[in-house]
Amino acid sequence: MYKFAPILKTPVWGTEKWVLSSVRGSESVVAEGPEKGKTLSEVYGGEFPLLIKFIDAHDDLSIQVHPNDELAAKRHGCHGKTEMWYVAAADEGAHLLSGLKKSITPQEYVTLVEQKRIVEALADYRVSEGDVFFLPAGRIHAIGGGCHIVEIQQTSDITYRIYDYGRPGTDGKPRELHTALAREAIDYSVLPDYRTHYEKRDDTLTQLVKCPYFTTSLLKLTAPYTLKAEGKPIVLICFGGGAELRSETGCCPLRAGEAVLENCGADIRITPEEGGCSLIVTEP
Repeated sequence: MYKFAPILKTPVWGTEKWVLSSVRGSESVVAEGPEKGKTLSEVYGGEFPLLIKFIDAHDDLSIQVHPNDELAAKRHGCHGKTEMWYVAAADEGAHLLSGLKKSITPQEYVTLVEQKRIVEALADYRVSEGDVFFLPAGRIHAIGGGCHIVEIQQTSDITYRIYDYGRPGTDGKPRELHTALAREAIDYSVLPDYRTHYEKRDDTLTQLVKCPYFTTSLLKLTAPYTLKAEGKPIVLICFGGGAELRSETGCCPLRAGEAVLENCGADIRITPEEGGCSLIVTEP
């Protein structure tokens, strides 16, 4: 099992802690053990396909969209970005934006951005702990201030910023917008509901999202549990409480705000601390 040193980033809206990353220039490094100092790519045997973050939004993030694999490869020579959010905590009144709430054309999108009215076309959700949103590439979205989120996404750092409320960046100048690039990346379809619905159950692995890029489940434990990895790499992300983890490859503690990669596909015995443990389990 591998635990990696966190990578801290401080954008204008809050903080990001990258706990697992193969993004060039921001690659995770093993924090402890005999392979301390090795990169994620070195211990995994190539680029790890997922980027995992803890996001604390003190202010609203920009309204944005990500390209799909085809467009990202054509424009940037990299992967697209499909992602998901698990709301680990939310301040009173916290909200986020996900998807179009009404049908618009690409030209209407441009007009709404120029008139600073794009928010009017987006579905707005008040959120609380446990809310889940799946964001396939092409879906317009924005995290609101007061949201504390576990984000799981493809290994890509390509973002098209659509609207940023006119605020300055760290250099005091307005941040760059990508109106034209985003126009061709947006999925203009409209859904009745963009929230992922599931049944909350303790001591049971509850699937949240299954897509071509990752399968993600929730595991809230009050008693010891054996997680079946079935020979596949698996990541455990802790957002509440803590636990001791043990597999044939070793053992380690896991605390809130940390993630562990079991790279060999070994089953993991999880013993929660008194008071329990809240985990997100994901595999590429």
